[in-house]
Amino acid sequence: MNTAASGDTSTVYDLLIVGGGVNGTGIARDAAGRGASVLLVEQDDLASYTSSSSTKLIHGGLRYLEYYEFRLVREALIERDRLLAIAPHIMWPLRFVLPHTPEQRPAWMIRLGLFLYDHLAPNMKLPKSRGIDLRTHSAGKPLQDRYDKGFVYSDGWVQDSRLVVLNAMDASQRGAEIRTRTRLTAARRVNSVWEAQIEDMVSGGTSTVRAKGVVNAAGPWVAKLLANQLDLPNSKSVRLVKGSHIVVPQIFDGPQCYIFQNPDKRIVFAIPYEQKFTLIGTTDVTWKEEPGLVEISPEEVKYLCESVNRYFNKEVKPSDAVWSYAGLRPLYDDAAANASAVTRDYVLDLDNTDGAPLLSIFGGKITTFRKLSEHALEKLAPVLPAVAGHSWTADAALPGGDLGSGGFEAALNRFRATAPFLPLQLAWRLMRMYGTRAYDIVGNAKELADLGEDLGAGMTTAEVDYLIENEWARAPEDVLWRRSKIGLHMTQAERDRLAEYVHKKVG
Repeated sequence: MNTAASGDTSTVYDLLIVGGGVNGTGIARDAAGRGASVLLVEQDDLASYTSSSSTKLIHGGLRYLEYYEFRLVREALIERDRLLAIAPHIMWPLRFVLPHTPEQRPAWMIRLGLFLYDHLAPNMKLPKSRGIDLRTHSAGKPLQDRYDKGFVYSDGWVQDSRLVVLNAMDASQRGAEIRTRTRLTAARRVNSVWEAQIEDMVSGGTSTVRAKGVVNAAGPWVAKLLANQLDLPNSKSVRLVKGSHIVVPQIFDGPQCYIFQNPDKRIVFAIPYEQKFTLIGTTDVTWKEEPGLVEISPEEVKYLCESVNRYFNKEVKPSDAVWSYAGLRPLYDDAAANASAVTRDYVLDLDNTDGAPLLSIFGGKITTFRKLSEHALEKLAPVLPAVAGHSWTADAALPGGDLGSGGFEAALNRFRATAPFLPLQLAWRLMRMYGTRAYDIVGNAKELADLGEDLGAGMTTAEVDYLIENEWARAPEDVLWRRSKIGLHMTQAERDRLAEYVHKKVG
């Protein structure tokens, strides 16, 4: 691994990547696997913004068919199956229930859309769509009596922020250097090489690094990075759209998800979440202010509650929300009038002035991050030979994803046989979060006490230590809300205790 010391410009990385979201870490992983020397800098924690604020679906995007985004949907469907195969611990298939509402889209249109969805990509492995009678099907039980017809189709679920971390872990294991809480303050081309100033956001220390190429994967900041830190003109623009979600106590039984059509033509999902909850989202609100941390508005909470209350028997009130999150989707601005209609496709903009390439990424969606990474390196390869190796990520398991024969359940049984002292729920959660890396957390423990203090909801000090030492966790929220969602299951006193432990451990 190449490491540039503070103020030392003798080391020249092949690639400097700015942004620790799913696109930045995906490109870092792919490039490092091709033998390139890579430095990735992220101003906050990995997945601090957009990549931890999604609806957490690995999907083709059924509704994008209405906007004739056939290439994007096909690519996303192919990627959906690939991702489910390379990370089966943090991803799994789901069946979606779509109640039919004649006042919205006609049944023939839905059938046609689902037929295309089932057949746009070759050799899809998930079950095909079909119509159901909601009066007799178990999925109709939570719904109001006026809904008698429906459809079911397949897509997938992902622990989105863990997907980012696993890409960063794999990149690091292949030689990339990952620096979180490190900000790019300025960069310029000097003798066909990028010379960049970076700042450690914790210590305040600055250093200069050099790289043959730069990838601008700054997400919501992609245009601002070009204008401010790089001082470069840009003809493309990003459109920020705020998407918000609420989490409420479980409002229906079963593993199925629901997709609801609203009178404004938008859709809202209701998804089983963290065993005890239901996730409801998302909104699409054009954001005109500066990028950064955003919060759900009372109007959005009301909108989401009203959306599901049109369908479920059980009423959801704004006061039921136990947690909420919001994020900014940095979509490529295609001048669509409606925020929901803005393309989710991505645009890669290459500037090769003076032989020092800069690739800026506009748009994208979490499902297509791996393919975007391939396309990014394909675009860079003619001007940056270090990344011109063969593509390799389509079939390579992400860390912990090598579950072996029998899938998740068999892997869980093997893990429980190795560590029989673990309560079933804890063993299940460790395997779901870490896959085969759960063995690294348990180590040589012979009894539960060997894993240290239970800080709450089964989160032991051994697990927190693992996250700090292996997954760049540096603050309580990194552990509570990004590396895991354990914060949902803890009392405030337990969250405070965990925060105290993290602060003491990190220093």
